[in-house]
Amino acid sequence: MALQTVLLAVGRGDKDRVDALAETVTDIAGPAGATVVLAHVFGDDEYADVREKLDIAPTAEVTADDVAERYSTVREIRSTLDEAGLDVVVRGGVGDYGERVVELAEEESADLVVVGGRSRSPTGKAVFGSTAQSVMLSAPCPVTLVRGE
Repeated sequence: MALQTVLLAVGRGDKDRVDALAETVTDIAGPAGATVVLAHVFGDDEYADVREKLDIAPTAEVTADDVAERYSTVREIRSTLDEAGLDVVVRGGVGDYGERVVELAEEESADLVVVGGRSRSPTGKAVFGSTAQSVMLSAPCPVTLVRGE
């Protein structure tokens, strides 16, 4: 099966993994000519805070996709993916991170999901974070975990 769509899911904790995530997705999607769906999922409270920080009026009619497009981590990763010549689509979501990532993967018919994770202690390495684990167990396709430095 050829890769056509790679969903790169980023969240609030991925600021320190921007380079690793962009490099991994470029290495995977580039040779395959796959479209990258760059998805940022916001928690409910985080979404309101980000809208306020971006100076978006509470009554303004904007979508989660619009807010994700303006989010600094998304802009930084998108810039790197654009420079690599990849076709990139930005999607936003609001709610439970793991659930929304899986829903976006289903909506976009993703062939692969890429998520970030943090390094853990030797004992903790056998267990992924609850969000990454939720995505890995529920995603409709294979999942690649990119650990931070």
